[in-house]
Amino acid sequence: MVKVVYEIVEHDGGWAYKVGDVFSESFPTPEHALHAAKAAAAEQQVGGSDEEISFQDASGQWHEEHASGGDRPEAVVEDKG
Repeated sequence: MVKVVYEIVEHDGGWAYKVGDVFSESFPTPEHALHAAKAAAAEQQVGGSDEEISFQDASGQWHEEHASGGDRPEAVVEDKG
């Protein structure tokens, strides 16, 4: 299972949550950023409908795949503050 980690960090004169190298918008306090990160993490847990998907890999080859709507990542929030 994939694990998505939301980290609370100082960013752009305020506070944000960060996933990998991607930052959210800035919030005035770490508490606001933490609340937003928890909401975003909860949304990661919501399943959807099964879908048939197609995608192109780095070599240019196309693939068809069944994607389960219940296959959701584990989402956690880390507040090191």
